[in-house]
Amino acid sequence: MSTRAQIAIQTGSDEWAHVYVHFDGYPAHMLPALARWKPEDILAAGEIRQVTREALDCFSPPRDPRVLPRPTQEFAHLYMWIGGQWVAVVPQPDADRLTPGQHGV
Repeated sequence: MSTRAQIAIQTGSDEWAHVYVHFDGYPAHMLPALARWKPEDILAAGEIRQVTREALDCFSPPRDPRVLPRPTQEFAHLYMWIGGQWVAVVPQPDADRLTPGQHGV
């Protein structure tokens, strides 16, 4: 079974591109694997099977990232670029608030 995740990247004032990740989306794997990748790399990938330190294993052809007005967790885990690093976040019921998860880089 896959641990699916999303990576939310802000692309405009009220636009967040959500890149889908199919395998190994749990924080213990994703945060170290994401460390070398910048938001631009993730956006260019479009849709990802698996993130590793060595490569972004992408679907071909990829689906475009889903664009939403705020970061939204639709799968098991959500990651965002905050303060120059990737962070696992937990959206709060109040749609304007996000809380960094217990997992950091």
